[in-house]
Amino acid sequence: MSRGALGKNNWALFLMILAGIMLGGFIGSIAAGVPGLSWLNYGQSFGFANPIVLDLGILVITFGLSIKITIASIIGILIAIIIYRLI
Repeated sequence: MSRGALGKNNWALFLMILAGIMLGGFIGSIAAGVPGLSWLNYGQSFGFANPIVLDLGILVITFGLSIKITIASIIGILIAIIIYRLI
């Protein structure tokens, strides 16, 4: 049988990685003001600078995506993967 049927759930890994990204980003933003830990908030943002607006007359749709990857979020991803493997 495949590992997906008997092994761990891939959705659980995905959710744990998302939680690691969110917690890492939160910790990085908190640590930005601390002199010794400000390096955790170092990172790069990419995505749409301005949202794309599609006006169809009776319906207006706005598309936008912006992602900020920081050192703390990368550490959060690694910790989430380690916890997933231990469980």
